[in-house]
Amino acid sequence: MSLADSLLVSAFSIALVFFVLVALFVLIVIFSKAFGSVRVSSDQSLVPEIADTPLQSAGLSDGTAGQDMSLGTLKLKNVDEKTAAMIMAIVSHESGIPLSQLRFKSIKALEENN
Repeated sequence: MSLADSLLVSAFSIALVFFVLVALFVLIVIFSKAFGSVRVSSDQSLVPEIADTPLQSAGLSDGTAGQDMSLGTLKLKNVDEKTAAMIMAIVSHESGIPLSQLRFKSIKALEENN
């Protein structure tokens, strides 16, 4: 195989690779537009809505508290968010009170004295 034949095969191979990459890019764009236009028909949507006012975000614009909303802030002291979420879920389950009706003000890790 001569040098010219080798360069021709290399150029063809590089062009083929770029053609496949462009074709994959086009397919990804087509699929993202096709599946991006699909919307959920129920009340729940895939994209959360942002409330205009703090009262709407807390579910208080009509005078009632939202089912899945919590009010106030939670102070964590020496506890990570995952552990705090598990503690809140356990308290809700053991007490039989829905999490939306409980208000946690702070969660603090206690040190053990041996």
